[in-house]
Amino acid sequence: MKKIVVFASGSGTNAENIVKYFSNTEIAKVVSIFTNNASAKVIDRAKNHQIPVQIFSKTELLDGNVLQKIQKIDPDLIVLAGFLLKFPENIIEKYPHKIINIHPALLPNYGGKGMYGIHIHRAVVNNKEKETGISIHYVNENYDEGAIVFQANVALTDEDTAETVAEKIHELEQKHFPEIIHRLLGE
Repeated sequence: MKKIVVFASGSGTNAENIVKYFSNTEIAKVVSIFTNNASAKVIDRAKNHQIPVQIFSKTELLDGNVLQKIQKIDPDLIVLAGFLLKFPENIIEKYPHKIINIHPALLPNYGGKGMYGIHIHRAVVNNKEKETGISIHYVNENYDEGAIVFQANVALTDEDTAETVAEKIHELEQKHFPEIIHRLLGE
């Protein structure tokens, strides 16, 4: 069985969706959830599914401490699901093409530092975009610039608000993210 490690900074809805998706398969399982936020809701979600949680500081992420913990697990795939810190090069170098991220926009648009969550959705609405979507991509040394693995889009209307866009994006994430992880692990 293949091992997935998930990194998340917030509520953990995508992390939990991945846990649930793989809980009834023989393909893979989420073996650990890492977070940089000691009060993140993802911690409770992980505990509800008996998934070990690693809480770490930004310093531990950068100084090799987190890399050592990952190496002990030896995951087949590292999944960033709402993880807000820039992923360090020392981990990227050890796991080339084994780290993916989900981004709530159609990259290369609305990517980069500071572009996450509601900030993206507000920008999409303010720019009167006719569509938006999700991008699942490999992680490299730059925010949101790794090779794109998958994109899905959704139409927008003039009535959409940042909040309704967020709901549409969440539906796309919940549907496609586990499926793409499954596909990548099968390759």
